[in-house]
Amino acid sequence: MAKKFLIIAGVLILIAAVMGGTIGSSKRLRRTVAIGGPVNDQPAEEIEKDYDEAIATVSANYVGEIDYEKATQAAVQGMLSTLDPHSTYFPFNEFKKLREDQDSRFYGIGVTIVQHRDGVYIQSAVENTPAARLGLRYGDRILEVDGKDARDWSSEQVSKNVRGALGKPVKIKVERAGSEGPLDFTLVRDAVPLPSIRNAYMVRPGTGYIGLTGGFQHTTDDELREALSKLKGQGMRQLILDLRGNPGGLLDQAIDVSSEFLARGQVVVSVRGRGDYNEPIVYKSSGTEPEDVPLVVLINRGTASASEIVAGAIQDHDRGLVVGETSFGKGLVQRVYQLPFNTGLTLTTARYYTPIGRSLQREYASGAFYDYFVKRDEEDNKPATNGVAVPTPAAPTAMPQTGPAVKTAAGRVFYGGGGITPDIDQKPFNFTPLRGKVAEAAFQFTRQLAAGLIPGLESFKVEKVQYGKNPKANELAISERVLEAFRNWVRLDVQSQLSPAQLEEELDFVKLRLREEIVTAAYSNDAGARVLLDSDPQVLRAIEVLPDAKRLAESVRSNSSRS
Repeated sequence: MAKKFLIIAGVLILIAAVMGGTIGSSKRLRRTVAIGGPVNDQPAEEIEKDYDEAIATVSANYVGEIDYEKATQAAVQGMLSTLDPHSTYFPFNEFKKLREDQDSRFYGIGVTIVQHRDGVYIQSAVENTPAARLGLRYGDRILEVDGKDARDWSSEQVSKNVRGALGKPVKIKVERAGSEGPLDFTLVRDAVPLPSIRNAYMVRPGTGYIGLTGGFQHTTDDELREALSKLKGQGMRQLILDLRGNPGGLLDQAIDVSSEFLARGQVVVSVRGRGDYNEPIVYKSSGTEPEDVPLVVLINRGTASASEIVAGAIQDHDRGLVVGETSFGKGLVQRVYQLPFNTGLTLTTARYYTPIGRSLQREYASGAFYDYFVKRDEEDNKPATNGVAVPTPAAPTAMPQTGPAVKTAAGRVFYGGGGITPDIDQKPFNFTPLRGKVAEAAFQFTRQLAAGLIPGLESFKVEKVQYGKNPKANELAISERVLEAFRNWVRLDVQSQLSPAQLEEELDFVKLRLREEIVTAAYSNDAGARVLLDSDPQVLRAIEVLPDAKRLAESVRSNSSRS
């Protein structure tokens, strides 16, 4: 039976049943490598015989025990690795997690966790989840999970162990600042929301911000509509849509999200390939009453696949401006296939193209794992194609491009083959090693502060998290008393490795990180993230160019009505 089970792996891909829609996540598919070389034209029957003979030889002659399940996984993954960087095999647990992510929920306890210098800590408990109801809080250090020592675990290990079946209990032991000994909690796993939109608020009067950073899942467009409705009720007249770090997801959701901003019938994306895509398919906007507010889209190196579809559609139709860094460059389309024994795989079946015909896929045939997913060379530093939005043709970039030049309705010139190039290039916040030390010290200090253990600052003690609060500028401000207490604490904390001179050198950053941590402890992770966003150079640049985005869209509408 073991031998038969392994041989089946060679043909599973041919008999797999399609289980889901198109996906396109770069973040989770980083175990494979792109392997170049000539195509093998050996007949399929001979290849199958070679494979069968190899398995028979191993089974009959290998000196040790054979883990047939592990060998099967390696065989399938090895086959997929010769295709492209995004076709990949998922063992049972990983395939289950993929499904959970697409459903925008999973079964766990509901905490955001962060790796710090001496372990994994809870940064925030999610509202209305088991963790929030039982009182797990900011700064709790995770010591054990179900009796297993977790002090040396990574965040990923903790996350994997606290997830489980719905309704099943999990025991957590934590170390809490101010408590004499460890605290034990028994939590019953429940559905935990995993939203696409992590933050939506008014970043300035009249200016809305929507952080669509959590992938494109089944609920993404519904979440976007809800966020838009909320912000319009608060007086939103212009919008920043943040797609930074969004790894992609479901194609239909990318089309629906684009349709919220594009007129009915405008092309969103075209797909050409195999299977369902033997004949090219053109997907168009279904928007009947699209939003007409001035729009800026934020992207960075982690913006991939479905999020690139949205950014590309907005850019190609001159609907708004794109600000940030060149996106990841994933233009390959995968379908999810379920295999026997509840494992699965994603297989590239097509490529997608933006409305004016750009392929956004970066070259991978001659590269390796590290080069494709991690190493970013001169391409990342390409200048923006055209700087600011104007209704006249922009000068082509001086950098070499892999795709042909194409023009938008406003005459702006773009190129394919390497992701979305922003209209306006803006680097992110510079996070240096020194600032990393400051951030770590700020967390450790705030852990004591929120527990009421810093003399003279007992008013900062957090008894209960206030969810859904957007802190005002003068709320939980970093006064000179707080700064002095932090300086004194750092002097005594030998692990921080920070000198008084270094703190003064980074004083503005010290204030920013302290306030972010304090707001997170008091009002949850979402509120803390807003503190950083308010000082984010890419967000600030987006606010600055919103008038240009408005003029660009108006010029295109005006030209369209005259024609």
